[in-house]
Amino acid sequence: MSNDRYVSPLSERYASKEMQYIFSPEKKFRTWRRLWIALAETEKELGLDITDEQIEELKAHKDDINFEVAKEREKLVRHDVMSHVYAYGVQCPKAKGIIHLGATSCYVGDNTDIILMSEALKLVRKKLVNVIAELAKFADKYKSLPTLAFTHFQPAQPTTVGKRATLWTQEFMMDLEDLDYVLGSLKLLGSKGTTGTQASFLELFDGDQETIDKIDPMIAEKMGFSACYPVSGQTYSRKVDTRVMNVVAGIAASAHKMSNDIRLLQHLKEVEEPFEKNQIGSSAMAYKRNPMRSERIASISRYVMIDALNPAVTSATQWFERTLDDSANKRLSIAEGFLAIDGVLDLCLNVVDGLVVYDKVITKRLMSELPFMATENIMMDAVKKGGDRQELHERIRQLSMEAGANVKQKGLDNNLLELIAADESFGLSLEELQAAMDPAKYTGRAELQVEKFLKNHVNPVLEANKDILGVKAEINV
Repeated sequence: MSNDRYVSPLSERYASKEMQYIFSPEKKFRTWRRLWIALAETEKELGLDITDEQIEELKAHKDDINFEVAKEREKLVRHDVMSHVYAYGVQCPKAKGIIHLGATSCYVGDNTDIILMSEALKLVRKKLVNVIAELAKFADKYKSLPTLAFTHFQPAQPTTVGKRATLWTQEFMMDLEDLDYVLGSLKLLGSKGTTGTQASFLELFDGDQETIDKIDPMIAEKMGFSACYPVSGQTYSRKVDTRVMNVVAGIAASAHKMSNDIRLLQHLKEVEEPFEKNQIGSSAMAYKRNPMRSERIASISRYVMIDALNPAVTSATQWFERTLDDSANKRLSIAEGFLAIDGVLDLCLNVVDGLVVYDKVITKRLMSELPFMATENIMMDAVKKGGDRQELHERIRQLSMEAGANVKQKGLDNNLLELIAADESFGLSLEELQAAMDPAKYTGRAELQVEKFLKNHVNPVLEANKDILGVKAEINV
């Protein structure tokens, strides 16, 4: 690799080779040739004077692209599609005259864009399903481990470690639903001509409307799609790109939220992302173990979320049947959005698969706050012994304030239980109060919610996708 030119970190550090290949020149131009073959076959089958020999010649050279010939031709004619038509014709002299017959540049360019986005979405889907699978394992393993919950990042009623993980999982499940809908609705442009009217085919097929109606469905079938968009200008509607990148940005938002939670939990020393034996956390502070993978998830995810604005603005600003201000932006925003989310999902797989849970730290923090959470139960126990509910409520409020001041102002341990035991109006001993401090009593239906969520919502999806499970991510740290 040359060190004297810019290389995108998406290629060098973040995206997998598999995703990089989908947006590579080789994949793009091989797809162009597949589309030219599909067009020629369709035209032959519908009665145009195209021979089997010409089709076979096209097929024989569909993968061995003469890039240098195309490159030299493009210097001369300044048109990428016509340069590759020329290069293909050099290899296929018998078929030269029928390559790209009746088509416009968008026939190969736009149909290829849809095909590549479709393949990229399938790869994203595979990794997304595997992230969901890893989170499901984690949620199940820790479904009954009580932990302090937070609202406003202030201590709140306890939950379980597994229940919190279901919140992350559910967002990724929503993303999967969105992805499946958009992927299932993607259609090809087909071959509709310079302004979408199919005028060139009226000439080629002598105005035979019935035959012309068969062209798009036949091309779609040959390329593995169910249909083409029913109408278009010169290009497919750029609204399609917007829908696709909104799905990608949605996944990024879910990953970002999860990574933020993990970073906060690592600060609390409750949960930690994987950390290799020889990994250096800080160049200055040797003891540090920074959540750098989760930070990278957040960092790249922000890029993806903002990137979704590109196709939205492009879609909004297209004039009439087409303008070319979409092209340069599309080359960047679509490919880079997919390369970036690919890197994010690889990081998510790596982090979730290796999450370390420090249950003793979790329990210690929970127990330090639990007396505050348990005040309602304590009050009910005191009422059963004959206390007045309203008086006890006021008394427990005062004692809670006193205990809180001891913790925050004096740096002491939480002594609320001792204060209550010393107050005769409650009629409860310290032993009785301590016996009520079982964290499991305060997590509500958290464990059951995890079980039901996994059984009824997640496991059926994983079972339906079991053939794509087992993906392991390699990341560059």
